[in-house]
This record gives sequence, structure tokens and C-alpha cells, in this order.
Amino acid sequence: MSNIGTLFAFALVSAGVLVLRYKEPDRTRGFRVPFGPIIPVLSVIFCVLLMAGLPAKTWLRFFIWLAIGLVIYITYSRKRSEFYKVKPTSN
Repeated sequence: MSNIGTLFAFALVSAGVLVLRYKEPDRTRGFRVPFGPIIPVLSVIFCVLLMAGLPAKTWLRFFIWLAIGLVIYITYSRKRSEFYKVKPTSN
């Protein structure tokens, strides 16, 4: 379980590097990824390949925990988000 979770997190971070690179190219960055987009793309590919080699039971448990985590995250953060706006009631 920890292997698939860690690999999934690494793949998400690598994909996030790519997305930010293209959506906000002028953003100041604390570090630069060597060799441009090649390293993040390779990172996503290798993480997915390593995840593909894990047993089906691990994948099932991963999706169950992912679903539970998303439900908790959505229900907990709905009103606690800084982006949550209370709609004014009309009198």
C-alpha cells in the first residue's frame, strides 16, 4: 500500500511540475528541473510502470482508500476552504 501511494504522489508532483511550467511560465520558481520537461515526463512514465507491476489486490485497496480520502477531504473542506463564499440571502 505504501508503495502505490508513494508512487502515485510522485507521479502527481511530476505532472504538476509540467502543468505549472506551461500554465504559468513566468512564475518565479524556487528551483529548476534539469533538462526541461524530459525529467518530469520520465518520472511520470516510470512511476506508472512501477505501479503497473503491483498486484491487483494492491490496486483495489488503493482505490478504496483513495475514495475514502476524497470523501473525507470533500466533506471536511467544503466550508473550511478559503474559496468558500456564503451566498447572501435576499430579504
